[in-house]
Amino acid sequence: MGRWRPPSEIGTALITRQGHDRLKAELDDLWRVQRPEVVRALSAAAAEGDRSENAEYTYRKKQLGGIDRRVRYLSKRLSALKVVDAAPSDPSAVFFGATIELENSDSGETVRYRIVGPDETDAALGWISIDSPLARALLGKRVDDEVCAVLPGGEVTFWVVAIEY
Repeated sequence: MGRWRPPSEIGTALITRQGHDRLKAELDDLWRVQRPEVVRALSAAAAEGDRSENAEYTYRKKQLGGIDRRVRYLSKRLSALKVVDAAPSDPSAVFFGATIELENSDSGETVRYRIVGPDETDAALGWISIDSPLARALLGKRVDDEVCAVLPGGEVTFWVVAIEY
């Protein structure tokens, strides 16, 4: 069995202004701060002599490769992304960038989610990708609408309590 895997689906090319700024800051940090430090450490490790048994040299080469991969990815991805920083023309419906409060119809528990691009999802903050099953089910819904979504844990029904932008 080989290591080949089919390419992953390309996510929606939308991002919020904050997410775009965060990715640009990460790219800038990688290119201007982290990469020069690793190159200096790699040069120092290479100057120590025999590279075949030099763990520091091997580690720094792998670290530099990881940084270069991330820089390449961010450079390509940032140019492909479309920044959405304006509220939609109909703020009473759920669209990209909305923060939604939902009530679980079974348990009565309320949860808050924000629909963001796939590059800025964060489960701890409640930021879900626009490509997720729940976000797809929420798009276009309004306050007091019922939403049924097929999630990994099974089908769940929510009521839309509030929408903010």
